[in-house]
Amino acid sequence: MQLKNVIESPCALRFMLDGLDLQSGFARRWLLDTEMMTCEAEIEASYDVLRQFVDFVRSIEPSFLNTLLFRLQGVKDIRTTVKNLRQQSTLDDIELFEVKHLAILSTEVVKLLKNHNLDSAVEIPSLDEVITILDPDGMKIASFYIYDSYCEQLKDLRIAMRKNPDKQDELLLEAAEIEEEVRIDLTRKLHSHVDDIERALIALAKVDIGVAKARQVVDLELCFPSISSDGSSNYRAMFHPQVKDALNRAGRQFQPVDISFADRPTLITGANMGGKTVVLKTLTLCQLLFQFGFGIPASEASIAIKDEIYFCIGDEQSIEKGLSSFAAEMKNIDAVIQASRQNRRLLALIDEPARTTNPTEGTALVQALLKVLSTKHMSLIMTTHYDIEPGTAHCLRVKGFDNGAMNYSLVEVAGGEVPHEALTIAQSLGIDAEWINLARKELDEPKQKINTI
Repeated sequence: MQLKNVIESPCALRFMLDGLDLQSGFARRWLLDTEMMTCEAEIEASYDVLRQFVDFVRSIEPSFLNTLLFRLQGVKDIRTTVKNLRQQSTLDDIELFEVKHLAILSTEVVKLLKNHNLDSAVEIPSLDEVITILDPDGMKIASFYIYDSYCEQLKDLRIAMRKNPDKQDELLLEAAEIEEEVRIDLTRKLHSHVDDIERALIALAKVDIGVAKARQVVDLELCFPSISSDGSSNYRAMFHPQVKDALNRAGRQFQPVDISFADRPTLITGANMGGKTVVLKTLTLCQLLFQFGFGIPASEASIAIKDEIYFCIGDEQSIEKGLSSFAAEMKNIDAVIQASRQNRRLLALIDEPARTTNPTEGTALVQALLKVLSTKHMSLIMTTHYDIEPGTAHCLRVKGFDNGAMNYSLVEVAGGEVPHEALTIAQSLGIDAEWINLARKELDEPKQKINTI
């Protein structure tokens, strides 16, 4: 699965990607094309590199960083040119310029990285020989021209054209034929360096991405996760960057959450507006960030690697497919069930399933879903507003109102009973008092009838 396939996930992954200060469009395209990592060694290596970039960002002078960023802005997507070179199609002047520009640029970036011992983080192959081929006069200027020094005969023709304007057309045609021969020869010479040219292009994108990720780690105070060895995932002071940013802009603070889960169901209950959905969004975001090599929004995190990640949330009606909210939700959850029957490391996060149907059938569906998935070796985190029997599920509840204020921390509970705090929350929002008071009477009347029987 590529990053571009999950960028629109409702967990707000796009917020994190849009926050990356990437310098080139090619780096962004390369990042979006990267595959989700599922190998422990690959994930460890990616975080080793990110640590080096974070140390680099924290230690360098702003002027040096600006110089590096300015150089990275010059990286262009020349993959078509590289493809033509690999196929030995004669490169034109623009394509030869692109290769020369890349070679000079990569050499400059290597020097900058070596000054801070960062050249080992991303290996950029030397393109000195490419520069020698395309810059025979040693001018080190990022432009290209069929230089006189390529061919003595071409040099003589150009001198003749200047001295004999009346023969210019004839001489120009002869010169053009020689220039084409030079391009053919240059393409032949560059062909043996095509692998290094392509690696240099990709390496420059990786430097751009590494610096951007590192700056995000520093700016958002993200952490480096450890890889869980027992299949459990544990977060301390986990937060959702987008929600935290929105609250900060409104002069409010985000309350971080601690949570742990393993390969058995975790059931989260709590009143509406209790932060359950934000917890699921954050867990989904953290898992994706982890397996694409980003910093994690928490003070500490130990995360288990998964092969597949499913996030089922909210109103998912599909106009294109002609599906209602309920039908779309059922289809998505069915995909989780089918995947759970495969021998794959699976993480499923399901937010209040069957919320759009009547409470009687909704409760039955949720209870049955929990029973079905409880028998599978997978990580399941599910929220619900229905009262259900949790079975072997690990039960957590949003603490709720505490001393007149909402407390979003999660506490362990013995069962899955949902707290009844909707009226209290509505009252705290300043909702019409007559409405709220009548609702309380409706709740009290059944109790009074029972007591008089």
